[in-house]
Amino acid sequence: MRDHLPPPEEQARRDLSGLPQAADWPEMMNSAARLLDPALGPGRPALHFPGPDGGFSTLTRGQLAERVAALAAVLVEDLGLIPGQRVLLRAPNTPMLATAWLAVLWAGGVAVATMPLLRAGELAHILGKARVNLALCDATLTDELAAAIDAAQVAGLEPPLLTHGSGAPDAAPAGQLDSLLAAALAAGRRLPPCPTRADDPALIAFTSGTTGPAKGTVHDHRDLAAIDALVPPRLELGCDDITLGSPPLAFTFGLGALLTFPLSVGASAVLLPAPSPEALLQALAATRATVLFTAPTAYRALAGLIEAGAPLAPPRLCVSAGEHLPGPDFERWRKLTGHSIVNGIGATELLHIFIAATGADARPGTTGRPIPGYRARLLDEAGQPVPPGQPGRLAIQGPTGCRYLADRARQRAYVHDGWNLTGDLFRMDEDGLFWYLGRADDMIISAGYNIGGPEVESCLLAHPLVEDCAVVGLPDPERGQVVAAHVILSDPAAAGPATARALQDFVKARLAPYKYPRRVLFVDRLPRTATGKLQRFRLRPTDTGDGP
Repeated sequence: MRDHLPPPEEQARRDLSGLPQAADWPEMMNSAARLLDPALGPGRPALHFPGPDGGFSTLTRGQLAERVAALAAVLVEDLGLIPGQRVLLRAPNTPMLATAWLAVLWAGGVAVATMPLLRAGELAHILGKARVNLALCDATLTDELAAAIDAAQVAGLEPPLLTHGSGAPDAAPAGQLDSLLAAALAAGRRLPPCPTRADDPALIAFTSGTTGPAKGTVHDHRDLAAIDALVPPRLELGCDDITLGSPPLAFTFGLGALLTFPLSVGASAVLLPAPSPEALLQALAATRATVLFTAPTAYRALAGLIEAGAPLAPPRLCVSAGEHLPGPDFERWRKLTGHSIVNGIGATELLHIFIAATGADARPGTTGRPIPGYRARLLDEAGQPVPPGQPGRLAIQGPTGCRYLADRARQRAYVHDGWNLTGDLFRMDEDGLFWYLGRADDMIISAGYNIGGPEVESCLLAHPLVEDCAVVGLPDPERGQVVAAHVILSDPAAAGPATARALQDFVKARLAPYKYPRRVLFVDRLPRTATGKLQRFRLRPTDTGDGP
């Protein structure tokens, strides 16, 4: 693993000065052992999940720790895993996926969790990039992974593939891994946690592919400790909280929200294998979850269900990340529920959220301030800081930072002078609040004007007929580019020239006239990643899809 990381001079500077407790962190640290520390109460609930009777079952911290230590024994003693080897995990959000992720780290391995919706070609790319040694897969998701392993054989890879079920203690075995785990538990086999170093790689998280082929980002045990020390306090997450959400555990937003954050403070999480908006509402009512983590598209869908009469058991805190939360969605949710949404931005390269609008900063459109421990600045095209009110490219520095696996060219594009350049455009106001303008590669330049697509999207979403939209620049012989809006209507029958003109006039009345969409294209779906992020590059026919 270390041989395929960028050299130290090309890595982002990881600054722990904003984490005073880091001075006391030991040189040897195993994140799984830290997260399952019995001092936090082995009898406390850890995971809630759908049970056989239609309700929810629970694993305590002690039960989870026992299963993790037994599965780690299987990985090492039965399957031959050695520290540093990579284990690909493919499953929906289930107790087995959580157990397997923790067991891999417990055994000293490197977890490579993958989105359930990925196809064979995407999985083959991950297998090759991470040089995977072992694959554990939910029995319902084996076809694409088996095809990917067949394709990877060309590169000399043929990792053993073991299947499993949900991992619920009362579930019948659905694959080889279930039987091996059951036998290890019955025999009392428990592996002690591997004495990993704090800077040993713990996971490879792959980006979600909004700008092209997924990039592998490497994070160590200290990185996990850093986000667990920084983000939960900002969200005031405590031991009595129950987190719930839609992001997959393979998405670092979901990994923190539904596993490491709650475990690190003695709280618990609800895992839903199929977290549809309807399932989220039902789980909120059944479990009384207190913190909801999901993406803007899901909040939009939830709002529609509530407006249609669906009951809501409101959590005390709602958090949005994955992509920017438009102001109209923030206002709609607050009007319906009486609660604001914490809007945050993070990156797979930095592991989790580093800027968030919490407390009094929670207001429509803003992303807030850097989480204590991180620093942010905005740079112009020459790499110089810009003053408040001026747009600039976001640069971040803190305890986590970008380390691409075997990808020097992209590493050099992302890291400059020790700072992480996320590719996002922001402006900072006089109060120090950050306001999202768009991706640098999504900026539309039309007749000399710079136009941020998300600003136009936010405006269109305020129109009662617009259910969802994506705005990109399309080539134009006279203006260079024109603003083009791809719109999903709440009433598809309304599509037509009259509605297009109405939407154009709506934007003209609220934004500078040069920002209005000169093309309005009515569509029935938008290209999104498995995590719900818009893939705007798929809407631009001349775009190659290669991103930074």
